Amino acid sequence: MSTSPPRQVGGRPRSNGNPRLPSNQSSSIRSSATTSKPPSTESRPSRKGVRWGRIFLILIGFMAILGFSGLACGLYFADSLDKRLHRTDAFDQITGGRPTKLVNGAMNVLIIGSDSRAPGEDPGVNGDRSDSLMIAHLDRNHGKAYLVSIPRDLWVSVPRDSAGNGGQKAKINAASAWGGIPLTVRTVELLTDVRIDHIVKIDFGGFKRMTDALGGVDVAVKQTVTDPRSKRTFTQGMNHLDGAAALDYVRQRYGLPRGDFDRIVRQHIFLRALLQKATDTGTLTSPGKMKSFLEATADTVTVDRKFSLPDTAVQLRKIRSDDVSFITMPVSGSQNIDGQSVVISDRVAAGKLFGSVAQDDVAGWLRNNPASSAAIGN
Repeated sequence: MSTSPPRQVGGRPRSNGNPRLPSNQSSSIRSSATTSKPPSTESRPSRKGVRWGRIFLILIGFMAILGFSGLACGLYFADSLDKRLHRTDAFDQITGGRPTKLVNGAMNVLIIGSDSRAPGEDPGVNGDRSDSLMIAHLDRNHGKAYLVSIPRDLWVSVPRDSAGNGGQKAKINAASAWGGIPLTVRTVELLTDVRIDHIVKIDFGGFKRMTDALGGVDVAVKQTVTDPRSKRTFTQGMNHLDGAAALDYVRQRYGLPRGDFDRIVRQHIFLRALLQKATDTGTLTSPGKMKSFLEATADTVTVDRKFSLPDTAVQLRKIRSDDVSFITMPVSGSQNIDGQSVVISDRVAAGKLFGSVAQDDVAGWLRNNPASSAAIGN
């Protein structure tokens, strides 16, 4: 029988030291036309005509738009795409007790943004790096969606799986490298005490395909910055990103003032820019363009065995402009542990947030934690 470290809501306790707090770190970043505003940093699309709930679609297999579009072929096309998605056994290999589902009808989807760069690497296999983690919570009435981002460098207890992987403290993205999707799910459930119903894994290469399928997207940058890894420079002002540039944009964290916190906001901003381009070019209302756009990325998406694209499209059909919120889990700052720069959770605040997810009361949490503007240095 394998053993797992005791559950700790929100990750590692605060240190008695004086961790460096990321500047302008907000406990909540909402995604609507009136919140999650990166001031004078990235271009903000007009609210008119934009359904921000469709961002949820882009992240979890593009199902929401099929529910919103009103196209007669929508569910038929969803069924066709559903057959093309990669499938994986996300839950069968999990050892140890799992959190109890507290609210029937609510749904929690773990979104894994994978940065596997090895050519020919199969989705979900060991070695992938989960460079982006979000819990997408759909409320019991299927009218609100909340996406909670978990920093990739969060210092957590990674439990031991049946193969003996894990069983130690590490950055949360190590779970994916050690034990693939099952160990990632187990680690997130241990951290949050939220039961995960489904997983959706999207390779970052999908961003490149999406962007190229739309002819590129435009983002505004506050000040010129060069990515030391890719050597690509993003200049002050408006930048037109093709697929390769978009991939570097959402990957970059070195050279940004707040590191991974700024990268999380960049990913949110990029998705809005991508959606705006899809709206402006008529992709969302043209069956032909829609088909080409979705098919360009279907092969980059992996889901669990029980995930149904048509069913999820129906569940998301009510979601509209102000019904989706982006939230970044509360953290107390950064520390250096064993030579690594890691992010330390604010256990109390994070516990309250994830408790509201489990109890389907994220709206109540947001009322008590009003969102402030997200800030990104460049």
